Parts: sequence; C-alpha cells; structure tokens
Amino acid sequence: MKALVVHGPGDVRIDEREVPVPGRGEVLLAMEWGGICGSDIAYWQKGASGTAALTHPLVLGHEVAGRIAGLGDGVTGLREGQAVTVHPARLVGDGLLPERIAGRTNLYPQVRYFGSAAFDPHTDGGFSEFRAVPAVQIRPLPNGVDTEQGALAEPLAVALHAVGRVPELGGRSVLVNGCGPIGSLVVAAARLRGAGTVVAADVSSSSLKVAGAMGADETRDLSGGETLPEDVDVVFEASGAPGALGPVLRATARGGTVVQVGNLPGTNVPAALGDLVTREITWIGSYRFVEEIDDALRALRDGLDVSPLITHRFPLERAEEALVVAADPTGGSSKVMLRLTP
Repeated sequence: MKALVVHGPGDVRIDEREVPVPGRGEVLLAMEWGGICGSDIAYWQKGASGTAALTHPLVLGHEVAGRIAGLGDGVTGLREGQAVTVHPARLVGDGLLPERIAGRTNLYPQVRYFGSAAFDPHTDGGFSEFRAVPAVQIRPLPNGVDTEQGALAEPLAVALHAVGRVPELGGRSVLVNGCGPIGSLVVAAARLRGAGTVVAADVSSSSLKVAGAMGADETRDLSGGETLPEDVDVVFEASGAPGALGPVLRATARGGTVVQVGNLPGTNVPAALGDLVTREITWIGSYRFVEEIDDALRALRDGLDVSPLITHRFPLERAEEALVVAADPTGGSSKVMLRLTP
C-alpha cells in the first residue's frame, strides 16, 4: 500500500508499506479522505511539532475517515463497508487522573495520537491506503455524512471543545481572532452554541471569506487597517501569534474571557499582557478534545455544512504539492484534503 511518510525536515515521500493485518480488537480501515493539519506541516518543514521530534520515519495524518475493510477477532458492533472516522487519541497506562481533572482525558500526560512523534516508536497516522485501528477508536459516520465530511470531525471537535470551555455562551458577543481552519470552525461552533454576534478577524481576506461562510456576522481585515472590536464578552484567540495577545486582551470586555485555541510558541516571546490584570480578564487554555468528536458527528448529521472550509483536494500521489499549498499563507488555502484511495 502507499503511505505518506515524513523522513526528516523537508523530506516527505510516498512509501510502499505492507497492508496491515488487524489484530484482536482492531479493524482494518480502507482510508478515503484526510485533512492536512498544522502539525503535519510542522513535521514536514521542521521534523518536529512542538516538543515532539522525529527520530525515525512517520506516517502523517490524524484527520481521517474511510470504510471498514476487515474485522479482527473480538470486534462486535461494526461491519465491513461501514463509513467511519477515528478518534485519534489513545491513553497509555491506567488512564487514572487526579480528581481535579477527572474525565478530562485530553490532559492525560501520556497519549498516543495518530501521526505523532511524541513517543518512540512513533504513532503512525492515517495518510495511507489502509490502517489497522483499535475498535474503541472507531466512530461510525451518521447517515448522510460522507467520508470527506467525516475527516473533518476531528478539527470540528477541537473547535467544539474550545467553545465548550465557556459554559454560558448563549447571547454573548464573540470575537474569533485568526480564521484558519480551526478558527473558522470555532465560528461555526460558537453559532451552534447560541452565541450572539460573532466577529471574525484575520490578516487574510480569503480566510475571512471562509469565516463568513461558516457563520460570522462581521469580518475584520486586520491587514487593511481595520481593528478589533471593543468590549467583546468572549474572545477565541486562534492565531497562536504572540503579537496578537495585546490587541486581543484590549478587545476583551472588562471581566470578559479569552480562550486560547491557537498553539503558542514553546519559547520565550514578547507579549503585551497588562490588560489581563487591569481588566480582570479570565484567560483559558483549550487543548485538543475529550469526546466532542461525537458532538461533531451529531452536528454534521444535523446539517452543519463544513464544505466552505475545503479549498483544495489532491490525490495521495500529489501529497507534497498539497503540503506546499497548505503551508503557503498567501495562497488562499483553508482546509486542504487528500484523497487517500484512487
């Protein structure tokens, strides 16, 4: 089978690998669609994503969907040909958490994640023609949700988790700063959770167009002299740019809330944070998701249209070209999809 494998910085290849055989409690997936994420780009460009660095080749991809091609021993409740997506996280160890974070498995200290180099051996992702997956990580797609949409359940789950970090969002004013794929999905998630006015801000007009299609009431192009709104109840900072923190805090209403969705650098960076104190702002982190992938699938079943997010589609054989497009901030891409089987 063919698989998209990163061997080091700038070195990504379509390798031939053996078709896996599902073990006990596993299913064999015939992969159909995958969405390129920022971590895939980071492994390709730098050989690392955050603190996870390559020590040997890695199959990329954690936003995936396909159809069950085989069942291992002991698997029940699933059938061959069934359209499914994957919850990409698997806890390592006993899964016990302190009482203060009980149930928040996204904060468990050791998690194997599809397409991640956090462990050695690494955890291969799903950008391949086939993948053996533990049945407990399989999520069947509802009727009417195809595998291309299903591949976007994972990033939608990230957005739903971020929005869920604010218990009472109904009717409140919202700003989403940074309208890449996750930011645009946060716009949609905020709409689903009953937000009042939703403003989207970015330096890219193409990203703002997507955010508008995903439900933003208003967009602000920060590259053209527009500024962030004032006195916003809840701000979702999805750019991950340290330089945005000062303006974002200033845009937040006194006593308001900022949810940090975009990954910030792991190194020291200058940032203007004074308003955090003087405006008594609550600053909340948001990391991956717990089981919100199930909420994402229900939202897709109920009619949430994520198609405006998809700007490009490439076959697996052109994956390096797809990575180039996804990584180009001037190219007008949002979510770049890979067709994993012919």
